[in-house]
Amino acid sequence: MNIKLAFALIALSIISMKTYALDPIVTESTATTKIHTSGDMTTTVKSPPPSAISPTFSAGSNSDLCTVGIAGAVQTQILGISAGSTVRDMNCERLKNSKTLYDMGMKVAAVSVLCQDIRVFDAMLMAGTPCPYHGIIGNDARIAWQNDEDNRPKEDDEEENGFDTKEILGGIGSAILGLLFFI
Repeated sequence: MNIKLAFALIALSIISMKTYALDPIVTESTATTKIHTSGDMTTTVKSPPPSAISPTFSAGSNSDLCTVGIAGAVQTQILGISAGSTVRDMNCERLKNSKTLYDMGMKVAAVSVLCQDIRVFDAMLMAGTPCPYHGIIGNDARIAWQNDEDNRPKEDDEEENGFDTKEILGGIGSAILGLLFFI
C-alpha cells in the first residue's frame, strides 16, 4: 500500500506544481510610411459583339409529327436577322399513312400508298409484284399500268416535298446579299 500511496503523492505533486515560463519577447519598432500616387486613369469597357440568335423550331418531344425545323441567323456589325420555319416531310407522311392502313387490315391500300413513290413502284415492278391498279393486283395490274402510262408515279416534284429548294436558296442568297450592303 505504501507504493500506491507514494505514486499517488508523486502524481499529485507533479500536477499541482506551478509552471513558470520565461518572459515574452517584445520587439518595439516605430516607423512612419507615406505613399503618394498621382496619374490619370482611363477605363475601357469592351462589350461582346451583338448576336443574332435563330429561333428553335422542332417537332418537340412528339416524334409522331412529319415536320422538320429549319432556322438560321446572320449578323453584321450593324444588323442581325434570324428566321425559322417548319417543312412537311411528305415521304414521312406517306410511310405513316401506309402503316396505319396496314394496321387496320387494308394491306392492298397500304401498298398502294407506298406505290405513289416512283422508287417503290419500280422496285415492285422489278420484283414481279406490280403495284395495285384500281383494286386489280398481280399480272392484270401490270398490264393495266402498261396501258395507262399517264397515271404512273413520276419523279417527286420539289413542291410535293413541301418546299422548293431553288426558291429557298434564292431567298437565303438574297438575304446575305442584302446584309452585305450594310457592312
